[in-house]
Amino acid sequence: MSREEHRGLIIVFTGEGKGKTSAALGMVLRAAGHGMRIGIFQFIKGRWHPGELKALSLLPSVEVVRYGAGFTKKREDLSKDVELVGEGWRRAREAILEDYYDMVVLDEINYAFHRGFLDVEEVLKTLRARPEGMHVILTGRYAPQILIEAADLVTEMRLIKHHLKERNIKAQKGVEF
Repeated sequence: MSREEHRGLIIVFTGEGKGKTSAALGMVLRAAGHGMRIGIFQFIKGRWHPGELKALSLLPSVEVVRYGAGFTKKREDLSKDVELVGEGWRRAREAILEDYYDMVVLDEINYAFHRGFLDVEEVLKTLRARPEGMHVILTGRYAPQILIEAADLVTEMRLIKHHLKERNIKAQKGVEF
């Protein structure tokens, strides 16, 4: 099926549970297997080098661009975070409107909305103007209701138990990073 024969979807992975980025990356792997071009724009994340970045670098049709200084819970000065998110959004918006990718992942963008680093209305305006066959996946906790209503598919990850909190087991290579 050609790109013109299908409709691109807006997909949201949100919630307190683990697996939002992992679900998006599963879709990236599937899309790459079909020869699709994928752009992953990571917001907030940026300090560490998780295993998935190494694996994704082996896929020639996938480009990962990171715009973040790490999660913001413990920082008082968030000006650099706001600047990085803005820069990342400008680049993602350009790629969306220029029809460069078949699938775009906006990883942790919901958290950027929640922290007030980015306006959800501005992003939705771009998503509505995207090429008809382009899929866009938005991840992160705290998806705004307006985004949930605009999306074609929304999955909420629900935390039931987590080894970090329940058993004080530190983050594990291959599981968290």
